Amino acid sequence: MYGYQIIKELETRSRGYFKFKEGTLYPVLHRLADEGLVSAAWMSLDRGRQRKYYSITPRGTEALADKRAEWRELLNAVAAITHRPTAV
Repeated sequence: MYGYQIIKELETRSRGYFKFKEGTLYPVLHRLADEGLVSAAWMSLDRGRQRKYYSITPRGTEALADKRAEWRELLNAVAAITHRPTAV
């Protein structure tokens, strides 16, 4: 996806909770590219315009799986703390 497309996808998937501006997203994408977690490639559009598309790398996929596991642990810990037994 290209940057603006990523912003819109995040907004859609979060049901409007996340609303990023391009000035926020691009530094993150550049850092992820520097770390080898995403790759970036320019693609030509009609009328000679170009757009930079980003995609996750195999290393990025592994890092994402690790982060998802960390989030699951955190969510489970919060649920264990906040869980109240249902009244019978």
